[in-house]
Amino acid sequence: MAHVVKSDTIDVQLDGHDVRVRDLGINTPETTHPTKGVEPFGPEADAANRRLVEGKTDRVELDVQPWDRHQRLLAYVYVGDRMVNAELVRQGYAQVATFPPNVKYQDRFRALQQEVRAAQRGLWTQP
Repeated sequence: MAHVVKSDTIDVQLDGHDVRVRDLGINTPETTHPTKGVEPFGPEADAANRRLVEGKTDRVELDVQPWDRHQRLLAYVYVGDRMVNAELVRQGYAQVATFPPNVKYQDRFRALQQEVRAAQRGLWTQP
């Protein structure tokens, strides 16, 4: 079962161990950053991630580099057949942020971002 830490980070149990997982290929607005504070659409992104994964059984898919410098597992997160990383982009709560060598789904994420920008949803809503 997953526990949401923030809009692009969850805690899960893997092989009996608590592991912090950072969603690969995306970046979401901050809500708890010590200097940035709460960014526009941060609370909405947190809520979207909670709706998608909180308390649900999920699975993770790794890319080339499995860990970041903060000792978080870098992964594509799934609930059922739905990839949460892609869904957050599709809903307009995340933008593409690829860091080689973890680029497996960058084309998919970029295509979703183009669609959501054209539709002016979420982060790309015009005031």
